[in-house]
Amino acid sequence: MSTTTRPQLAKDPRYERWRWTVFSVTWLTYAGFYLTRKGLSVAKIGMLKDSSLHIDKAALGAIDAAYLIAYAIGQFVWGISGDKCGARKVVMWGMLASIAAGFAMGASSLVLLFGIFFFLQGIFQSTGWAPLTKNMGCWFSRRERGRVFGWWCTNYAIGGMIASPFAGLAADHFMSWRYAFYVPAAALFLIWVLFVTFQRNRPEDMGLPSIEEYHAEPAAVLATDKPDEAEEGSWQATIEVMKNRMVLLLSAVYFFLKPTRYAILFWGPVMVNERLGTGMAESGLISVVFEAAGPIGVLAAGYASDKFLGARRMPVCVVGLLLLSIVLFSSNMLMGSVWAMATLLFLIGFLLFGPDSLIVGTAAVDFGTKKGASTACGLINGFGSIGAILGGSLPGVISQKYGWDVLFYLLAGSVLIAGLLLLPKWNAVPPTAGKCQ
Repeated sequence: MSTTTRPQLAKDPRYERWRWTVFSVTWLTYAGFYLTRKGLSVAKIGMLKDSSLHIDKAALGAIDAAYLIAYAIGQFVWGISGDKCGARKVVMWGMLASIAAGFAMGASSLVLLFGIFFFLQGIFQSTGWAPLTKNMGCWFSRRERGRVFGWWCTNYAIGGMIASPFAGLAADHFMSWRYAFYVPAAALFLIWVLFVTFQRNRPEDMGLPSIEEYHAEPAAVLATDKPDEAEEGSWQATIEVMKNRMVLLLSAVYFFLKPTRYAILFWGPVMVNERLGTGMAESGLISVVFEAAGPIGVLAAGYASDKFLGARRMPVCVVGLLLLSIVLFSSNMLMGSVWAMATLLFLIGFLLFGPDSLIVGTAAVDFGTKKGASTACGLINGFGSIGAILGGSLPGVISQKYGWDVLFYLLAGSVLIAGLLLLPKWNAVPPTAGKCQ
């Protein structure tokens, strides 16, 4: 059925007010997580020049790896916890712990302590995505999810875009790399207060009907003949999600996609600095073009999947991934000047963030269903984060030994594999009650 023949979505003032309150506070919350996540990527420039630290790029790569290992582990744990305990409990305590870890990083001077605290930061950061994505899935129905999640998923693009220069400006203003940790952690605490005040897990908690009832929409099921057998939050539902073939395929695809995003998130400022000779603040500002392109790509992908493709997410993902692989293969021609570097980072960001948001956000909720959305998001993001360990840790070693061009060729090959894996599922959509794929 085309979107133009569907009835108008219901508009109850109280329901709508709560929907958009939850949208706003969860958007700000996940964007805010990047404040304590991105401090190290900018602080690296000052840390490498601080002779008292005795730290090099290989050590920083190992510290990044510690974070990413913890982040991957946390995705599996907190994804399941989000379905069992609800987003509020998981995110509230995870965010508060992330703030504490941020301050601890700024106060540290030993390589071992940086590794320990950034490992803990990875555990705390991983409380955010899966539970918050489930939170959104409880308030917005599938037929509007592409465009709504398109707007919502700008949180990690804009969050990263703001976090890098914010940390760089703080470090430059106070003339110390330590403030790239202190100031962002303080800002995240203010967001934590807003989350505690305004977030709610689902409409039913406010005495409102479920989103399916509100929009007269059949509930998606986990491709089972007994859709009502497993209760939300039960281990049976968790196992059903973890056995779902489409969720597993998306997990594999995200494993090959995510290294590219984290290579640029963690090493973008250093790459710009080494190519162009810019300082901490300027390197952070130039590298942020990657994330600035993200919201445009995310919105384009979300609207295209809803408006032109009947809520099918896979065509947008496949096209974006194949084009992205071509750009990455050609990257050595686009690193010679500020404008060339900005063009390269913009193209990568635009082509990457659209498929990224659909795979780990919209499609994860579609195929994981509202019942198991957090588990599905955690599983997909967990496998992606295993790939991100390579993206966050290897650039320091590869760029130092072989140069940035070799790194980008490897990333291009990884993205190409992701696109080819997804190609056979071009028309895939989740089944609904009474219908199987």
